[in-house]
Amino acid sequence: MWRHIAANALTLLTLGLFLLGGLIAWGSREYRAPGPLAEAICLEVPMGGSMSGVANDLMDQGAIGSTFIFEVGADYEEKSSELKFGRYRVPEAASMQEIVDIVTRGGRSTCGAEVIYRVGINRTIVDVRELDPATNRFEEIASFIINEEDAPSEYVALKEEGTASFRLVIAEGATSWQIANALGQLDILQADVRDAPPEGSLAPRDYDVEVGDTVSSVLRRMAEVQEEILDAAWQNRADDLPIETPEEALILASIIEKETSVPEERRQVASVFVNRLNRGMRLQTDPTVIYGITEGEGVLGRGLRQSELRAATPWNTYVIEGLPPTPIANPGQAAIEAAVNPDTTDYIFFVADGTGGHAFATNLEDHNRNVARWREIEAQQNDDG
Repeated sequence: MWRHIAANALTLLTLGLFLLGGLIAWGSREYRAPGPLAEAICLEVPMGGSMSGVANDLMDQGAIGSTFIFEVGADYEEKSSELKFGRYRVPEAASMQEIVDIVTRGGRSTCGAEVIYRVGINRTIVDVRELDPATNRFEEIASFIINEEDAPSEYVALKEEGTASFRLVIAEGATSWQIANALGQLDILQADVRDAPPEGSLAPRDYDVEVGDTVSSVLRRMAEVQEEILDAAWQNRADDLPIETPEEALILASIIEKETSVPEERRQVASVFVNRLNRGMRLQTDPTVIYGITEGEGVLGRGLRQSELRAATPWNTYVIEGLPPTPIANPGQAAIEAAVNPDTTDYIFFVADGTGGHAFATNLEDHNRNVARWREIEAQQNDDG
């Protein structure tokens, strides 16, 4: 009898430990996973505040999904006693672990007014935002285009006061020349760069900057991030790809980036180019022809001519075999990951479908029908325009 009781007790203990281990593993994943916050907020930690109070505030603002996991995670990392008072910007989708790090790291206030430099393909837009105390959300108070409009007084005042936070948002698909040139025009940075970094070497994403930072230091940070992204993607690449080096993956990713702005299409587009490379077909992609004309300096600003499609340049994939010698832009992380992990398809053609996406085909007959349909859409758009 006692042996039977002991066996049952051991079974229950084992089951309990198993469930506890599963619960801990789940809680750990939740603590590190991206959070539910859809837009950045300003979090105020009062003097003498507690991690429990911070957790409740975050829960009320929809930044975390569990106050319990937040507090337990902070305790486990021994950061509950390191809470620093101040006002902190909590970025969208921040994990609980990231938020704990933000409120215990301290440093300058990251909330209040924020200046965002949006470096795009054609221009740089400056958005000035300020926190609305009623909603604890940022609201735009001014916006202007660098070198096309005068800076508004709100921007000038914030820059002189030194109370705002400054952030760069680099567009995916911008070239290294476009990025370096745009940074050199920002009046908060010291322009100390003459030559653009190698094409494709800069990671397009958000970066916090401060007044007085040098352009070279910002570009160096971008290059370090891109190298980390590329290394991680290459380590997790699919088998039997027709590319042999991380640099070739970066070249392919840059073409994918320029060919589609639809996130769901990246791996499909990647599959087309992988299939073409595997079959010994030329890539025949217009963005490479454009890069052969501009070499990344500026925007072509018009359609391609037939003579340009036939012109021999190192990047013209209508003429050359395989990949061009360098990337044609700076691809984002998603495009890099798509290049090394494409969808498995039989597609070898694609063309615009009029919705912003593309129509894919496995044979020339279907592709020609898709092209004809796109020509009709183009003609209708021109008539409407």
